[in-house]
Amino acid sequence: EAELNHGRVCMLASLGCLVQEIVHLPSEATSNPVASEAFFQAPSGGLWQIFTGIAIVEHLSNKFNMSGETMFKSGRAAGDLGFDPLNFGKNPTARARYELAEIKNGRLAMLGFSGMIHGCFITGKGPLAVLTSLEYPY
Repeated sequence: EAELNHGRVCMLASLGCLVQEIVHLPSEATSNPVASEAFFQAPSGGLWQIFTGIAIVEHLSNKFNMSGETMFKSGRAAGDLGFDPLNFGKNPTARARYELAEIKNGRLAMLGFSGMIHGCFITGKGPLAVLTSLEYPY
């Protein structure tokens, strides 16, 4: 369950880290293209709203069963939250292939986001800015 959740979050975070360098909201607080710096520019009230929203989603999606002992008593499979609007899970062989792809892509996204955020800490630039500032031969 934890690996799937962290993989899903990192897939979104990797995309967000790249999009943040290109798309900006019309505010000085949201115009920093470096993810590690932008986090500390956000007002504390906004961060508390985000963390509270995450907590509400976590509790509602697990029906307030937050321990490992109670979370799966209903027979729910890990990562299956009952949300399949495109009916990808109807075919069992395709579902197994999609589940394996999600695990693999999630693992790769966890490594990729770790590299991107550490690159932001070290260079002070976003991942796209680092790629465009490379000089040949590298």
